[in-house]
Amino acid sequence: MGMAEPAVVPQEQPSMSFFSRLVGVFVSPGETFEDIARKPDILAPLIVCILGTIAFSEVMLAKIGMERIIRAQLEQSGRLSSMTPDQVDQAISQGAKVGAIITHLIGLFAVPIAVLIIAAIGLGIVNLIFGAKTKFSAAFSVTCYADLVGVLGAILGIVMMLFGDPEHFNANAPVPTSLGFFLDQAHTSKPLFALASSLDLFTFWFMALLAIGFAATTNRKAKASSVFFAFLGLWVLYVLAKVGFASI
Repeated sequence: MGMAEPAVVPQEQPSMSFFSRLVGVFVSPGETFEDIARKPDILAPLIVCILGTIAFSEVMLAKIGMERIIRAQLEQSGRLSSMTPDQVDQAISQGAKVGAIITHLIGLFAVPIAVLIIAAIGLGIVNLIFGAKTKFSAAFSVTCYADLVGVLGAILGIVMMLFGDPEHFNANAPVPTSLGFFLDQAHTSKPLFALASSLDLFTFWFMALLAIGFAATTNRKAKASSVFFAFLGLWVLYVLAKVGFASI
């Protein structure tokens, strides 16, 4: 009577390092997000995204200056021509103080809040529409890693600020990946500029990464293309609301 062979215990596949995931999001997102779905992590990608936003905000304040940004906003709104020089100086001075504080706060808190909201939306899409059982930790991790594309946008924006013409900087369309960058906001209708500034390559890249990531958390219950169109539909509603608000 032969001896029974010992059962083979499958070894758990080792997860990728943060650096490997960081690179993999851009060069092999399918494999990378499958690894993220198996073992989510949050802190490292979230910190990188926050640092990218802070760096962009601080360079904008130092290189462009909030006074110049406020003046440009007054020109774009058409209010500058109806104001006296004293009123202009007062509006710019007060606006710059408040704007600087808001910009600092955005650098610190915008990413965590945005990631939290988008992760909740993605969780609703895959669990309610596609019947998955994705956990919030996986949804939050996927969103953090997808948002790394925003760090590339921040780096591009910093380069534009450091080497571009500060007088032509537009905080509403700072990089040439959106159609709004190529428009003169002061001479473009508000609805058209709102639409043009929303058509950004980084936005579509971000949604594509979200789709791949959330699809990976569903154990093949949802295809990435299906998740992408779900996000796209919500984005279209957001843009239509944005354009509608700009037309008021």
